[in-house]
Amino acid sequence: MPATRSAASARETFALTPEVLIVLAAQGDQRAYARLYEYLSGPVHGKVNAVLCSPAQSEEVTQEVLLEIWRQAARFDPSRTARVLTWALTIAHRRAVDRVRSEQAFRNRQEKAARLEFRRPYDDTGEAALSIVERDRVRGALRGLTALQRESIQLTYFCGLTCREAADLLGVAVGTVKTRVRSGMLRLRDALGAPG
Repeated sequence: MPATRSAASARETFALTPEVLIVLAAQGDQRAYARLYEYLSGPVHGKVNAVLCSPAQSEEVTQEVLLEIWRQAARFDPSRTARVLTWALTIAHRRAVDRVRSEQAFRNRQEKAARLEFRRPYDDTGEAALSIVERDRVRGALRGLTALQRESIQLTYFCGLTCREAADLLGVAVGTVKTRVRSGMLRLRDALGAPG
């Protein structure tokens, strides 16, 4: 398409429908796209603003949509969407919803980070203190067991041995280890006040 056009040609472009303008824009006709831009910018901005309710973001997303229309003009398919305006408003709605989702995801990440930052100095110290207290309680309760119960529980729970492995190590029957563990766990439960 030549760089200069006659006034008659410009008037013809001005009178073309959006469906013809998009075809010309797809072929690189900047004047056709400029006219299409004028036709679409108001409705696209209205659709975007209805979703975003933020003038600054609405302007930004509107420009993104109109740029996408310029880049994707060749993809307009009149057999799928009869009107360019409908196609453009669909793109505008999707972009606006994407922005809302993106903003919400950003806020969620910020809130999570703020909770973690707020939590760390206090909760980590508190959790460490509770862990020490619990550990001391368990040690005290273990001291209340018989030596045989304590030995069986230490081998099976703290050393990770099976009852058979503990029985072999201790030179006793598997049932003996199981009985010692069971009776020791009942005593621990009572000593720690755990629900039965």
